[in-house]
Amino acid sequence: MTTPSSILIRNARAILTGLPGDAMRHDVATHGADMRVRGDVIEAIGTLEPQPGERVIDASGSVVMPGWVNTHHHLFQSLLKGIPAGINEGLMGWLSAVPVAYRRHFDHDEVMRVAARLGMVELLLSGCTTVADHQYHYYPGMPFDASAAVFDEAEALGLRFVLCRGGQTIVRAIDVNPPPQVRPETLEQFFTAVERDVHRYHQAGPRPMRQVVSAPTTPTWSVPVEHLKPMAQEARRLGIRLHSHLSETVEYVTYCREVHGCSPVEFVDRHDWLGEDVWYAHLVHLTPQEIQTLAETGTGMAHCPQSNGRLGSGVAPAPELMRAGGRVSLAVDGAASNEAADMFHEAHTAWMVHRAVKGPGALSTDEVIRMGTAGGAQVLGLQGVGTLAPGQAADLVVLPLNDPRQWGLHDPAVAPVACGAARPSHVLCAGRLVVDEGVIPGLDMEKLHAQADEAVRHMQKAMA
Repeated sequence: MTTPSSILIRNARAILTGLPGDAMRHDVATHGADMRVRGDVIEAIGTLEPQPGERVIDASGSVVMPGWVNTHHHLFQSLLKGIPAGINEGLMGWLSAVPVAYRRHFDHDEVMRVAARLGMVELLLSGCTTVADHQYHYYPGMPFDASAAVFDEAEALGLRFVLCRGGQTIVRAIDVNPPPQVRPETLEQFFTAVERDVHRYHQAGPRPMRQVVSAPTTPTWSVPVEHLKPMAQEARRLGIRLHSHLSETVEYVTYCREVHGCSPVEFVDRHDWLGEDVWYAHLVHLTPQEIQTLAETGTGMAHCPQSNGRLGSGVAPAPELMRAGGRVSLAVDGAASNEAADMFHEAHTAWMVHRAVKGPGALSTDEVIRMGTAGGAQVLGLQGVGTLAPGQAADLVVLPLNDPRQWGLHDPAVAPVACGAARPSHVLCAGRLVVDEGVIPGLDMEKLHAQADEAVRHMQKAMA
C-alpha cells in the first residue's frame, strides 16, 4: 500500500474540523474546501491549486471530516453476532450465553486474526481511523499470542491501534460453567504480560500508531479488591493508561452498594482508579455526584449507546458529563452486543437516543462529531489527532453524499450523524490511504467473507 508524498482533496462541499464552535465547519462558500496532506499531517486548508506529481482526490459533493476514534471494542466478538441464545438477554445472561460460552472456540491464532480483521474492516469502512480494543481473551498457557495477532492486523490495515490488555485475576461468580479459556491469570502473570506488551508495542509521542493500556475486565468482579491499587501503580510506573467497564447496568450499582457500601465511582476512587489517565466503558448509571467526580478528575467515558440499547442497560448521561466539563468519547463495543458495530451507526444512535429521552436540545450533530473524534483522542491521550487543522494528523474521511438518504439535504454538515449509515470513498490514517475509491487496498473481501462464514459454521457445529 503506497501513498504519494502529498495528496490534495479538492472541492469538498464542507469540511468539518471537529473543533468547537464556529470553527467546526469550513464551508465552500466562505473558506473554500480544499485540503492538502503532506506526509502524515495536514499542511493546509483553504483554496489550493494542485502541485506537480501530487495525488488529487475530487471531493465534489462530499463532506470531509476527522476519522472516528473508537475508544472501546472487543474485536474477537466480530464472529459472535446475533447468537440466538443471547439475542434477548440482558448483560448478565448475555455474558454467560455468548462471550463466556464461545471463548472456547478462540483457541488458535487464525480465528483470532479473522475476527480482528473483520472488526477492523467494518470500522475502517465506517470512517474509523483509531481503534481501542479491550482484548480480554488471555489465559495461562494459551497456545498463541493474542496481542501480536491484533497489532499485526491493525498494522496491515494502517489503523492507529490501542491494545487495552484485559484479563482477570479471579474467576468471576457471574461466569456460569466457564470453559478453560477463561481461567484467570495470577497478578504476577498479568503484570509480566502487560509489561512485555509495553516493551514490544507501546509508542511514545503525541501521535503514536501503537499504544498499550492496562485493562482488567471489571474492577468489581474480575480482580480481588487488593489487586486494584497495585494494578494502578504498575500502569503508572510503566507510563500507560487504565481502562475497564463500570456502571454498565443496575447490577454494578447494587453490588457496590451491598458489598462495599458505596457507589461504583466511589469504589474505584478508593483504589486510585480515577484520573486523566483512566477511562471507563459505559457508565450508564451515574448519580449527579458521580458525574461531578468524573468531570473534576478528568476520568473519561466511552459511550456505547447501541450496545447499551441492545442489552437493555439504559442510556448513559453522556451529555450531562460533557456539559459538566468531563471527557466523553464514542465507542461501538463488541459486535456480539452490537451487530451494527460501525461508527456512523453509533453516531446516529447517540444523537437520536439522547434527544428521545431528554428533548431536542440534548445533543447536536456537531457535539456528536466532536465526541466521536476530538473527544476520543482526548480520552486516549492522543495529541494532534481528532481535529482537522494544519499541523494536525492526517486522519480523515471523505464522505460522498451520493446515497438517496443524503439527497435533499440543506446542510451537508449534519449528514455524518443525522443520515445514519454511510460509506466513505476515501479514508486516510497518518496520511496513508487506507480506503481508496471505497476499497481497502490489498484486502481480499471475498476471502474474508468466506473465512468468517467458515468460522461461524465451525462454532455452530461444535456447540450443537
